[in-house]
Amino acid sequence: MVHIIDLKFQGATESIAAFLMDSDVGPILFETGPFSTFETLTLEIEKIGYAITDIKHVFISHIHFDHAGAAWKFAEHGANIYVHPAGLPHLNNPEKLWGSAVRIYGASMEKLWGVMEPISQDRLVPLMHLESIHLGEFEIKSLHTPGHAIHHIAFSVNNIVFGGDVAGVCIGTGPVVPPCPPPDIHIEDWCKSIQLIRNIHPKYLYLTHFGLVQLPVHEHLNSLENTLLEYADWVLQKIKTESDISKIIDSFQDMVEELWLKNKMDDQVIMRYSLANPSFMTVSGLVRYWTKVKGVEWN
Repeated sequence: MVHIIDLKFQGATESIAAFLMDSDVGPILFETGPFSTFETLTLEIEKIGYAITDIKHVFISHIHFDHAGAAWKFAEHGANIYVHPAGLPHLNNPEKLWGSAVRIYGASMEKLWGVMEPISQDRLVPLMHLESIHLGEFEIKSLHTPGHAIHHIAFSVNNIVFGGDVAGVCIGTGPVVPPCPPPDIHIEDWCKSIQLIRNIHPKYLYLTHFGLVQLPVHEHLNSLENTLLEYADWVLQKIKTESDISKIIDSFQDMVEELWLKNKMDDQVIMRYSLANPSFMTVSGLVRYWTKVKGVEWN
């Protein structure tokens, strides 16, 4: 059974999730959320019937704070933290990761994300592509899925995939959208990662933002890929004529709001999307993709 744990990020429901699976060797956790929601995570795990100290296996899709920010606390209690090899050094020494985020979030860092402490090397387990970890009755397979981040892993367990961010953001019955923060956005890699998940034919797909996908998985993935390509092309056209990124962000937000109105989304759902996938991050990530990766000149 998969327990969906709502971390109630910044007081909002259905924004960031963690997932807990019961197994013969104890609870297995996928994602931790940021340390700012660790108290909520602890209480929810206790409601399920476990203590934090019962969790000895934690699988992280990637090292962004909303997915891995509390991993260090589980490591302190003796858990193994499974992560992409390229992400491992940043969990062992998060100074550079934290410093980069401070430049974006400034004084809001601790309010949003809490704190992040180093994880001892002996608690960090790198997972290669298609490597399997056998825990009790489960085989957990690592799927290296770049596009959102070069160090992204989706996890396949029987007929389930935990998709992290590469499988998109979808809250309630809202639209499927791609989270595109800098610096690692790569459209071609992302499309290949979507195809990799398609090829597995999972029956169930779980998103960190947020929960179990309600659409048939292939429909969800098709919608995600189409929107990713639409967003990327939209930003490409804008940077050909507009040199002020703040104006591009404003225009992007207007476009997104039209989508929200089209889907008749209420204010609460709109707020959750804004927390999970802020427009300024998507524009910044896609501008960087076109200018740094593809070499497009920006007017």
